[in-house]
Amino acid sequence: MKLSHISGIVAFALSSFASAASQWSYEDGTLSVAQKGSEAVKQKLTASAAGPQIVDLPASATLKIALTAQDGGKGKRPHQAFLTLQDPASGLEESFAFAVSDNGKAKLDISNKDLPYQFLVSDKPLKSFIVLGSFGSSTPFKHMAFDLKIGQDPNSPPAALTPPERYASKEEIQHTFKEDPRSPPKIISLVFTLAILAALPVLFGAWLLLGANVDHISKAFGAKPVAHGLFFGSIVAMEFVFFLYYASWNLFQTLPVAGVVGVVAFISGSRALGEVQERRLAGQR
Repeated sequence: MKLSHISGIVAFALSSFASAASQWSYEDGTLSVAQKGSEAVKQKLTASAAGPQIVDLPASATLKIALTAQDGGKGKRPHQAFLTLQDPASGLEESFAFAVSDNGKAKLDISNKDLPYQFLVSDKPLKSFIVLGSFGSSTPFKHMAFDLKIGQDPNSPPAALTPPERYASKEEIQHTFKEDPRSPPKIISLVFTLAILAALPVLFGAWLLLGANVDHISKAFGAKPVAHGLFFGSIVAMEFVFFLYYASWNLFQTLPVAGVVGVVAFISGSRALGEVQERRLAGQR
């Protein structure tokens, strides 16, 4: 019993020591500088030794880094995976995050457009560090990888510092609103008005040919004067509303009035047509 108890304590202590001693690292690290018109040359990166002494990054090139993050010797996705660039003269640092998959494979592409202005005008090569870390007891990893020298394009103007935006009062903005819709030219309205007036005699002639009986007007108004009067007045009122909309009213002024007139025309018209139907059934039409 004592031996088994002691062996259990020893095994637990060894496992605790192993978990506490595990740390982040990486393997299969490669570095390449890709540029149009030339083949990229790959260089190895190792976690135990410094990488290439100086890496030149021309203005039109892209720095590509690939590696496999490991925790305790096994490929794993860390919570944080960065390449940190540091300007040794000013101490300015900027970190760029790797794109990491669940098995720990990570990739990173950097070009001149991704770098801050201070890095582009720096005379000395930038220091680069690969940083890996996550939650838990594993020791984070930070390793000096290589020196990066930023190249300048002689055919392009030198990089200029963009001043930061300051929040302050600005000049008043003058809005130019779209003009209100206008009525058509008067000549077009006059042509259509004359066409309607010219069609009225034709309409009255057709009524007479079809047997319209004008003598029944007095009977209709005598039987139901309110219904016929409101129906005829609503028709005239609706035409007057259309005229006001053409002349000066807008749509929001026209719709309420047209709605009221339309309701009156519907109710009075149904009563008036009922009276006409009564005379038709009585054989008077």
